[in-house]
Amino acid sequence: MKKSRFREEQIIGIPKQPQAGLPVAEIRRRHGIGDATFST
Repeated sequence: MKKSRFREEQIIGIPKQPQAGLPVAEIRRRHGIGDATFST
């Protein structure tokens, strides 16, 4: 089985960051997530 790129804590925490006031574009850039993958 392929190893996940992100830890479970990151998978849970990344979607909560826009609620904390961080711009989605900045969150995607920091974590290397594509536009189609992270949609709000």
